[in-house]
Amino acid sequence: MMLRYALQTVRARKAGFLGAFLALMCAAALITACGTLLDTGLRGTIRTERYAAAPVVVSADQNVHQTTVKHKKGKTKIKHKAKPIAERAWLPAGLERTLARTPGVARVIPELTFLAEPLTPAGTGGRTAYGHAWDSAALTPYRLTAGIAPRATTDLVVDRYLAARAHLRPGDHLTVQSAQSPRSYRISGIAAPATDVRHQTSLFFSAAEARRLAAHPGQVTAYGVLPAKGTAPDRLREAVARALHGTTAQVSSGDARGPVEFLDAAAARTRLVSMGGAMGGTSLLVAVLVVVGTFALSVQQRHRELALLRAIAATSGQIRKLLGREALVVGAAAGTVGALVGLPLGGLLHDRFVALGAVPDTLQHTVSVFPPFAALVATLFGAWAAARIASRRIARIRPAEALAEARTERARTAWGRIVAGLLLLAGGIVLVVVLTSLRTEPASTPVTFLAVVVLSTSVALLGPLLVRAAALLLAGPLRLTGHSGRLATANLRGNAARMASAVTPLTLLIGMTCTVLFVQSTLGGAARAQAREGVIADWVVAAQGPGVPAEAARQLRTHHDTATEVVRTTVRVGLDKYAAQGVTPAGLTRTWDPKITAGSLDRLTGNTVAVSELLADQHHLKPGSTLKLTLGDGTPATLTVAAVYARGLGFGDLTFAHDLVAHHVDNPLASSVLVSTTRTQTQLATTLRKFPGLQILSPAAADSLQADRQQANAEVNYLAMGLVLAFTAIAVVNTLAMSVSERVREFALLRLAGATRRQVLRMLRTEALSVLLLATALGSGIALAVLTAFGIGMTGRAAPTVTPLLYVTVVAVAAVLALVATALPGRVALRVRAVTVATAKD
Repeated sequence: MMLRYALQTVRARKAGFLGAFLALMCAAALITACGTLLDTGLRGTIRTERYAAAPVVVSADQNVHQTTVKHKKGKTKIKHKAKPIAERAWLPAGLERTLARTPGVARVIPELTFLAEPLTPAGTGGRTAYGHAWDSAALTPYRLTAGIAPRATTDLVVDRYLAARAHLRPGDHLTVQSAQSPRSYRISGIAAPATDVRHQTSLFFSAAEARRLAAHPGQVTAYGVLPAKGTAPDRLREAVARALHGTTAQVSSGDARGPVEFLDAAAARTRLVSMGGAMGGTSLLVAVLVVVGTFALSVQQRHRELALLRAIAATSGQIRKLLGREALVVGAAAGTVGALVGLPLGGLLHDRFVALGAVPDTLQHTVSVFPPFAALVATLFGAWAAARIASRRIARIRPAEALAEARTERARTAWGRIVAGLLLLAGGIVLVVVLTSLRTEPASTPVTFLAVVVLSTSVALLGPLLVRAAALLLAGPLRLTGHSGRLATANLRGNAARMASAVTPLTLLIGMTCTVLFVQSTLGGAARAQAREGVIADWVVAAQGPGVPAEAARQLRTHHDTATEVVRTTVRVGLDKYAAQGVTPAGLTRTWDPKITAGSLDRLTGNTVAVSELLADQHHLKPGSTLKLTLGDGTPATLTVAAVYARGLGFGDLTFAHDLVAHHVDNPLASSVLVSTTRTQTQLATTLRKFPGLQILSPAAADSLQADRQQANAEVNYLAMGLVLAFTAIAVVNTLAMSVSERVREFALLRLAGATRRQVLRMLRTEALSVLLLATALGSGIALAVLTAFGIGMTGRAAPTVTPLLYVTVVAVAAVLALVATALPGRVALRVRAVTVATAKD
């Protein structure tokens, strides 16, 4: 029965439920889009290309493992945790004999994969180039279409894609930048894959040259295992796994071969899960806040109708059921539409992440029924919960009081609402205080946005009180604007709850947008400042390609000049990940100053490490302490702390000797070389003329280049939160439009009392600007508090980096949204004749 009434009400009041429908639809679309990213991270397919002809692939373990044993109340709990490493782990070459003796194995093909960048004007078309030994071409397989296999160390076979792109033929010469110095090779042949290869280009060398370029003697990247005739792939996998029992080698088959081949795609899965979860969680919190506010405004607009139902003997339970059923009807329709819209939106979001380089295109976008279904369930529950919360007041009061309150807004805010708002305010303050002690980005980022949402929710609950306080403060200035100002002041005081419903989304929009924009600039600005102060070299050599070769750095060194090679990586201390670098120890203090606070860089060798103050505090380290860690390729190392430095944000938390890092990274080429010299830029360029793609930059120019890279990385975060901000902006327009649309009778009475259309519109603009002023103050205050706490924790300074022009743009956009969302519904409402509206029945 109640469902039938709910359907009739929704059918009869389509316009009244439009605002709630739009809010719920946008929420469902947002949750679905974030859900597809999460689903892609969890179940996205990484299709193998290189190992297509090998049904079983043996690779090294790409994780760091930690086992903890806890004894509590007579019980023993054992927990196993694993975290991925940053570089490719290698296998011992001796495993080939073990695999060859395994029953069902016909052939074992060792694989070497290493950096090999062809230096051609046409480039590789965005494909990553890898070098291999020609002996492993059967793993795909690649077959010669022209020429012969490489025999000499200077021979090279290129794939058909690169040959067509660079117009190469057998007999031509091609310069290749590997982990060694650039070298020219003679193209002996061109090979084509038997399967589709779209995400990489392959260069094949002779076996001896491949081993030299890989620079991992006695090790291989992986083994491809081919089955004997009549052996099924599953049985082969089981046999290989039994043969390797007791080793750390991993056995993969089917779709599991893709992550072995494309390590970046495997790492992107974890990143997408984290990003999708963070976006989805923030979206859900924002959606709940917006939807509750929208439903509260919708119920407030129907106060008279619901009061009449109470007066004709409708019980509190019936009112709650009616509103709940209405919410479910609207939620079902909005959730269905929103979920369908969210699917292509998630695809566009994934494509954009791929374009920005945050996600490799080897990780295929996954679409399933789970994200839309979860969004629909969340929308239904959110709509029902929002209706229950919004209906508490009207359902609990007596019928006579309901009729009395239907004409005028309740003068006093409910004590329960005030207490809840104060509790959330206290919770937000606690989060801000906690944020000052968080010194890592993964820990601080979720707390940052949670604090903004919690504080914005407290504003939503305390909104009527804040609006009344603002009305008192603005009463004097508003009177100076004439009749419209006095009317606006009266509305702010008499309709504080309605005005507060408009303040909340505006506050959230300004607070969240400022936080998203200036968190990145605060962190990036502090890191760049430390880097600028720490680089004391005269010149910086940078590469447009994969890096600066070691030979180039050697040619820069003379008896009077210093060249410090810098290689970047990440390592793990326990399971915690830290940015690290390797630097040339000789003459280091002439080119680099990390602001040493303990110890000395003179002690930096292959057996020691310098650490940041953050790492030293977290692990209680000082010069002379022993530090156990895992290098980028999974190699464990035990080193002695040589020094502690303050500029960890600009240079990473660990600094090793260059040679130690270079032997444990996929790309040992220097990301930059710091040069202390009396020579000019032209003289240095002449010295390095044999090395294509190198640039001689001043420290200031190198800093600008780094700023551009940071901006590119920041775009990923902007995009990640852009949907949430867009949803909030839609909520602002939606709420303000709903708030103005319900005032048709009020506008008619004002016009009958002598007010002109222009005066009514001026009153609306004054109200909108007053609401905007309050929301700007609250949103800016929230953002400032959160950003200051973030800055204290991450940079040690209570000075967030804020771009004034960008801040003014944020406020200006919010102002345009507020004024447009107020003016357009107001003009529509004023088109109807005042007498017609005033004499119409409710």
